[in-house]
Amino acid sequence: MKTLPNGISSPIKPNTKAHPDQKIIIAPSILAADYSKLGHEVKKIERSGADWIHFDVMDGNFVPNISFGPGILKAIRKFSKLPFDVHLMCRNPDILIKPFVEAGADNITIHVELDDKVENLLWLIKSYGISAGLALNPSTQLATIKPFLKYIKLLLIMTVNPGYGGQQFIEEMIPKIQQASQWIQQNNLDIRLEVDGGINLENVVKCVQSGANTIVSGTTLFAQRNLKSAITRLRKITEAALSQVKSHHQKTLSENEK
Repeated sequence: MKTLPNGISSPIKPNTKAHPDQKIIIAPSILAADYSKLGHEVKKIERSGADWIHFDVMDGNFVPNISFGPGILKAIRKFSKLPFDVHLMCRNPDILIKPFVEAGADNITIHVELDDKVENLLWLIKSYGISAGLALNPSTQLATIKPFLKYIKLLLIMTVNPGYGGQQFIEEMIPKIQQASQWIQQNNLDIRLEVDGGINLENVVKCVQSGANTIVSGTTLFAQRNLKSAITRLRKITEAALSQVKSHHQKTLSENEK
């Protein structure tokens, strides 16, 4: 029985279920939307065929920029039934977790760079009955997340340095995505592998081929005149890449059986 910082006793078991569903999830980042009409933007995202909506929450401390708090999430929750995927880029997420849960978050992701706070924060998130995720910055070694894999439902590999939208994708993150995917499969963990930062129609293919199955994209999608067409095109590209991966896997299995 785990006792949380807020006094809650949680009987939650470690996450050791079957291999994750490889369906591609597309999560447009609201960070790139028009802030003057967020309710409209959220409805447009849902009508355009997205799977999740991604919220980058920045506190001006953990990262230099500031975005929005739980009040914004609560105000726009009524405009969509899609899962709200909340990424807390914050120095003290413990004071934000409950407000974001109450505002309507379905997943909350914290950063492994918070060091000794991480385990208690993950248990705190899970105690509210929602999914917990863990993110790591480009400069952070992947090994730092290993002790926490059994507790999470989502692993977010940042492919830019967090804090601002519209940055260039860091190609050196591809091996990190590959290794994370291998760990998830080798340990038979039910974890979605998410990528966020500079994702476009070209580099997303490498991400999916490397094992990513949850795609956050902001500028690439919202810069298009027609969001629905942009999401449809992104889905076709990612599903084609995933199909190639599955075909290669089946071919490898067949050859090994000979």
